[in-house]
Amino acid sequence: MKRKASAVWQGDLQTGKGTVTSDSGVLSKTPYSFTSRFKDGSGTNPEELIAAAHAGCFTMAFSVQLGAAGFTPETLETTATLTFEKIGDDWTVTAIHLDTRGKVPGADAEAFAMAATAAKNGCPISRLLKAPITMDARLES
Repeated sequence: MKRKASAVWQGDLQTGKGTVTSDSGVLSKTPYSFTSRFKDGSGTNPEELIAAAHAGCFTMAFSVQLGAAGFTPETLETTATLTFEKIGDDWTVTAIHLDTRGKVPGADAEAFAMAATAAKNGCPISRLLKAPITMDARLES
């Protein structure tokens, strides 16, 4: 299975602008810029999209883990907070914190915590940065 998204950027870093689009159409020429990434401008940014992906992936994985333990969640809500810091000359994602809560009939605190830990460790986005990264780069005239 493969998922695709694309980005277009025009101009220099600080005054340029770009858009991101996903094949599903959920993102369709969604704007992003230096201001939306490094300040409080409108539009999205890559780190926000990673946090959203992590929140969604983890919450689904949490539901799977609870189901495997015999519980069906009524609701699960997760906020992923990504920390993006300048380390030396380079901007780096240094941490992601998952804050989750749920209503799970019949589950006790221990079962909830065990399922949450298994989901945190097993969700594909949690494992993302351990994946190999390949690239094709073509300069067009």
